Amino acid sequence: MTTRREFLATSAATIGAASMAAPYVPKRRAYDLVVRGGQVLDGTGASARLVDVAVTNGRIVAVGASLTDTGKEEINAKGMTVAPGFIDIHSHGDGNLREDPRAESVIRQGITTIVVGADGSSRFSGDADNSFATWESRTNALAPAVNVASMIGLGTVRGAVIGDVDRKPTAAELTHMTAMVERAVSEGACGASTGLEYTPGAFALTDELVALCRPLSSRRLSYSTHMRNEDDQLLESIDESIAVARGAKCGLQVSHLKQQGTRNWNKIDACFSRLTDARKAGIDAWFDVYPYVAYSTGLTNLFPTWAKDGGNAAFLARLTDSATAARIRSEAIGKVELIGGWDNVQISRVARAEDRDAEGKRLGAWAASRGQDPYEAAIGLLQRNNTDVGMLGFAMSEDNLDRLLAHDLAMVCSDGGGFAVDGPTRRGSPHPRGAGTFPRVLGRYVRERRALSLEQAVHKMTARPAGRVLLADRGRIALNMAADLVVFDPATVADTATFANPFQYPVGIRDVVVNGRWSVRANEHAGTGGGRVLRATRQARW
Repeated sequence: MTTRREFLATSAATIGAASMAAPYVPKRRAYDLVVRGGQVLDGTGASARLVDVAVTNGRIVAVGASLTDTGKEEINAKGMTVAPGFIDIHSHGDGNLREDPRAESVIRQGITTIVVGADGSSRFSGDADNSFATWESRTNALAPAVNVASMIGLGTVRGAVIGDVDRKPTAAELTHMTAMVERAVSEGACGASTGLEYTPGAFALTDELVALCRPLSSRRLSYSTHMRNEDDQLLESIDESIAVARGAKCGLQVSHLKQQGTRNWNKIDACFSRLTDARKAGIDAWFDVYPYVAYSTGLTNLFPTWAKDGGNAAFLARLTDSATAARIRSEAIGKVELIGGWDNVQISRVARAEDRDAEGKRLGAWAASRGQDPYEAAIGLLQRNNTDVGMLGFAMSEDNLDRLLAHDLAMVCSDGGGFAVDGPTRRGSPHPRGAGTFPRVLGRYVRERRALSLEQAVHKMTARPAGRVLLADRGRIALNMAADLVVFDPATVADTATFANPFQYPVGIRDVVVNGRWSVRANEHAGTGGGRVLRATRQARW
């Protein structure tokens, strides 16, 4: 009979022999995706590291040098830079998602999240029948190529309750409007925005804005503003923006900060001083900027706000009313002179097919080709198209752009729409920022003009905007973060879209991953819809 001691000795010897003969090798775990051999910029502003990034179930699960485990799919990033997916903190890229959820011009820039609802206009108002939650469901059903976060537009709120008229809200209306904002941010809206150069938002006074922004305070969300003026009253408009944030006890995001018109270019230092002084006083103030010397707006933006009281029909009537026409003409021509003349106005879009020959043309030259006075040509376009005419205005300084992009409080935005070189969203002559903003910063302003470093630029495109709108799991390459990634060549990345030909995609953005799914693969759209609506959280910013 074998004793217990003999059994144990025999078993130990057997196990030992087996171990020496065939050592145990664990199964190599296959990740969903591994990005291998790239110089990784994690989004925090730190220097690049040569590490691999592994993804499973849409999240980053490993970051380290020479990961041994394999991926079901792998990206060879040798010689490339790997960064968090870019976050466009001020975008209008949702405007065409229903027509074309591929969002080609957006995703090909390396943008994986767009923050919309800007300039006071959102696709939900906060009422029960038009809520954030309803919009979220409809947007997710589109299976968009990019993630979408949205602010609540205070112009949309005002329009839903008061309409397009110039008056103060009643006490009951203000209570209703505030409740709409409260509902939107409680459901996940990532802030509130205004467009104070546009109606009906332009009719809102400072005390109304303070009241509507108070729901942002407890959630640590920010007030984002296209200010009341960006040229002669620029500094006064910054003061008003700061006053709103101070009164509401919320953060401040000045949208697309600029100095329009040569006589205002020297105000850049005063802009910086006001914002830095506000921060010293305890206001969480920042700004965003796009890398172009032209802005994009509606042609009606050249005309005074007072003339638009009551909506389009009232505005068009005032253009020819003997009691108002001369005053409107004088103020509109003054605005055109401020930005350098009619040839600094380019028509980007018209509603009427018969006027399509104006798209992409400078208004002065187009009017001359027709034998028309440029003001009368502009009036004719507005009348025939029921005011639905877009324009670009060439009014800013590139030297100022260098300083704006490099400033410690800056973030990168496009303020652009989404379109494609083919299909239903190829129309008009849109601003090239819709296809080129982020590659343009990396190519022109980092590599060529050296206005800021690559690490700084990526930080301003990723972790900083993610923290600003409280997207807690975006904007960094780190464990457990969402797997939004972009692989690009810092030596060649560049925009190719121009004002003359905006329908051109950038170069050097090779691979884009959204929620762990390959969206751009080897410079081509992968056809996947990996995006979804993102909600703001209450977690701390970084």
